[in-house]
Amino acid sequence: MSIQVLSPEVVDQIAAGEVVERPAHLVKELVENSIDAGATRVHVEFFDGGRIVKVIDNGKGMSPEDLPKALDRFATSKISKSDDLWSLKTFGFRGEALASISSVSKMTLTTRREGDEQAFQLVSLYGKKQPIDRVGGSQGTTVLMENLFENMPARLKFLKSDSAEHTAIKTTLKAMALAHHDVEFRIQENSKLVNFWPACKDRKERAEQILEIKPLFVGEASREYVKAYAVFADPHNVAKTAKNIWLFAQNRWVQDRSLQAAVNEAYRSLLMHGEFPIAAVWVETDPEYIDVNIHPTKSQVKFHDPSLAFRAVAGALRGTLEKAPWIQQSGQLRSQAQFAGEKGAVDYSDPAATYPSAKSLPNFAVNAATEKSGVTTQSEMPKENLAFQDSTFKTTQFQKKDFSFPTTSVQQPQMSYQTLAEAAESRQNFEMPPKNDTASATNIEAVAPVSGGYWSSLEVLGQANLTYIVTQHRDKMVFVDQHAAHERVAYEKLMNAWKGGKIDIQDFLFPLAIDMSPEKVEGLLLLAKDIERLGVFIEALGPGTVGVKAAPLFIKESVLGKVLDRMATEVVDQGGSYSLERAVGDICATMACHSVVRAGQALSIDQMKNLLREMDHFPLSSFCPHGRPVSVEYPFYKLEKDFGRIV
Repeated sequence: MSIQVLSPEVVDQIAAGEVVERPAHLVKELVENSIDAGATRVHVEFFDGGRIVKVIDNGKGMSPEDLPKALDRFATSKISKSDDLWSLKTFGFRGEALASISSVSKMTLTTRREGDEQAFQLVSLYGKKQPIDRVGGSQGTTVLMENLFENMPARLKFLKSDSAEHTAIKTTLKAMALAHHDVEFRIQENSKLVNFWPACKDRKERAEQILEIKPLFVGEASREYVKAYAVFADPHNVAKTAKNIWLFAQNRWVQDRSLQAAVNEAYRSLLMHGEFPIAAVWVETDPEYIDVNIHPTKSQVKFHDPSLAFRAVAGALRGTLEKAPWIQQSGQLRSQAQFAGEKGAVDYSDPAATYPSAKSLPNFAVNAATEKSGVTTQSEMPKENLAFQDSTFKTTQFQKKDFSFPTTSVQQPQMSYQTLAEAAESRQNFEMPPKNDTASATNIEAVAPVSGGYWSSLEVLGQANLTYIVTQHRDKMVFVDQHAAHERVAYEKLMNAWKGGKIDIQDFLFPLAIDMSPEKVEGLLLLAKDIERLGVFIEALGPGTVGVKAAPLFIKESVLGKVLDRMATEVVDQGGSYSLERAVGDICATMACHSVVRAGQALSIDQMKNLLREMDHFPLSSFCPHGRPVSVEYPFYKLEKDFGRIV
C-alpha cells in the first residue's frame, strides 16, 4: 500500500482524540480560553453527560474577521514564534482546541467586542463552517457545543456514565476556580445551579470557599528559583483518597506524581495509613525553567530541576505544619464559636455577660418549679423579687481557676539510645517494668512550662481507665491518650538528637558496598552533602556501586542498604527524597513506642502535668508518630445538651 496524505477531516479527528479525551477536557480548554480573553465572570452549563456544554464569559470577544480563524488548526493569537513557548503568559497556545472540538460536534460560536453594535455568530457542523450571522448578544464570547462525538460512534461508546462524566466536569471546574480566585464562576448541571463561587481576594479565601473547610492554613517556601505557595487543612481534616491534593504549576492545573509525593511527605508522621491530606499547592518558577508543552491536554509539566520543586513544596507545607497553628485555633476560636452558636448559651466566664432573669422564663416553668418545691407561687411573691434586677446579681463574677502548676521533679532513670535501639530491634527482648511501678515505667521528665502553652494550660482532673488523662480547659473537657502523647514526646527527642548530631556514628572498617544502577549512584552522590548532615557518609566505589563509610549506630546494615536504594529510586523518579528521614523516623517511632508509658499504667497527677508540659515543647504533639490523634475534645455545651440544660 502506498503512502497517502491524510485528509483534513481525518487529521482533525485524530487531533480531537488527543485534545478532547472526554467532556471534562473540553470544558477545561474552553474555560482557559475565557480566562485568556480577560474574563472576570464565567458561566458553564452542561447536560447529557457532557455531550452538550455551554460556556459564557464577559471577556474581550473577537472580531468577525478572526471568528472563522478561531476554528482553524494551529491558529492562535497567543504565540507567533518558537521562542514564545518559553515565555508563555497564557494558558492556551497550541491553536488546536476549538478546531478539534468543532470537528467532533456541532459548535455555535457567538462573540461581541466592546463598542460593537451587534454580536457575530458562527456555526460549525462537524468541522464544516456556516456563514457568519449578526445576532444580539452581550460583550464576551459564548461557545455552545452539542452532539459531542456524534460523528464518531466508536469514540462515543467509550464515554462513561452521565454521572461519572458530570463529576469529572465539576472536578475540573473546581480546579479552574482554585487557579483563578479573582474570577466568578457559576456552574449549572442539567439546568440546576450546583455551584456559585464569587470572586475572592486571595487564594486562601477561594480554597476555603471551594473545599468548604475553615480554617485553612498557608505556607510558603523558596528553593533557588522555584517558589511554592500552599493552602491546606490541618491533619484532623483528611480525605480517603489523594483526589483532594490540587497541584498547580504556573497556575496551570497539573497531575504530577513528584509534587504529590512532596505533599504526602510534608504530612509524614501526622496521618494514619489510608489518610490523605487536603491541600492546594501552587508552584511558580521562571518560564525558561519549566516546559508545559509535553502533553496535548497540558496536564503535565517538566521542571528543569525537579528536586527544587519537590523540596519547595515539601518545605512550604512542613514549615507551617511544624508550627501546629490549629492548636491555637481549636483551643480558642473554635470552642468559642461553637459555644456562642448554641441558642440560649451564655459564656459564664465573661463578667460583662447578661444573664437571663426570671422574667424571661415561661410562667409555666416558674409555676411548675414552685409547686413542686412547695414554696410561694408567683402570685404570692413580690414583683421586685421576680425581676432579679438587683445590681448584685449583675456584678457577680465567678471564680477563675488557676491553671498554673508547680514544677514538681519526678526522679526517674534515663534510657540510653542503645537501650532504645535494642527495644526497637526486638520487642520481646525489651523488659518492661512492672505496671505498678510507675516511677520506673515512665520516662517523664520534669520540665519548665512553656509560656502560653496549650497543653500545660489544661487542668488535670485525673486518669480514666488507666489510659486517658482527663483534663478541662475553658469551655470543654479534653481527654489525652497518655501512650500516644508520651510517644510523640519521645519520638521528637530522638529525632532532634539525630538531626543535631547527638547520636553515635559507627565508622565501618571497610565501606559497606551497595550495588545499584549508575543513574541511581549519580542521584545519591548529588545529595551526598545533605545525607552527611543526617549521619550517613557515602562515596562512589564504581559506576554501579555506592560505599557507605559511616552511619548512625542504631541503623542496621541491612536496613541501610534498602533505604539508600529506595532513596536513589525516588531521587531519579521524583527529583527528591526523604527516604532516609522516613527510615530513621520509623526506627525512632518504634523506639519511642516501646520505651514510653503504656495503656493500663497508673500515673500520678504530677507525672500527668509534667507530660503535658513536655508536649508544649513540640508543636506536633496533637498526633502520635503513627498519625493517631493524641486528644479528644468534649465541649461543655455538648454536655449541657446531653443533660437537657440547654436545647
